[in-house]
Amino acid sequence: MAGDYLTLFRENGALLEGHFGLTSGRHSPVYLQCALVLQYPAIARDLGSDLGRQVREILCLSGEEGIDLVVSPAVGGIVIGQEVAASLGARAIFSERVDGKMLFRRGFAVKPGEKVLAVEDVVTTGGSVRETAAAAGAAGGHVIGTASLVHRYIDQPVNPTDLPHASLLQIHAPSFLPEECPLCRKGIPVIKPGSRHLVPGKGL
Repeated sequence: MAGDYLTLFRENGALLEGHFGLTSGRHSPVYLQCALVLQYPAIARDLGSDLGRQVREILCLSGEEGIDLVVSPAVGGIVIGQEVAASLGARAIFSERVDGKMLFRRGFAVKPGEKVLAVEDVVTTGGSVRETAAAAGAAGGHVIGTASLVHRYIDQPVNPTDLPHASLLQIHAPSFLPEECPLCRKGIPVIKPGSRHLVPGKGL
């Protein structure tokens, strides 16, 4: 099944090559632009359903059942978070970074005791999804798991969060601290995805 998801990304030009600055602060020659896949509502719906099914299986193994609320970091996690929530029959809200801190704005609120799932499009170190989960927990929610459409891993595919985690596609993609980046040493400009038009590359 992982091969099918990888094919889907390739067919939609969502596997990019270059020199990218990731949300984690690391640099990588490979970037997955999930928005190019999620722009098609039928595909987004199917991926959300598949991820929701995997979430149910993982939570069942950990003794948890039912999700009341899906929280996602803006902007990348919004679409897949909405679709996962639909598949689970849950409510969906998103967090936004304000002065370096993840907050729920726009009147969004986490109800005390709600069972919460934090969902992101791509995780590498898992920083943004962990911050969003922590914000939901601080607001009184009971965070019972995390999920992502894609899990990029550097060496081994270890859990990127401290909670049960589900992902549809795991990809080995090298990444480097800026001071250790071989692409920086070659003088290749860094592209921060979303800051300019990205031309699809040849993939991995």
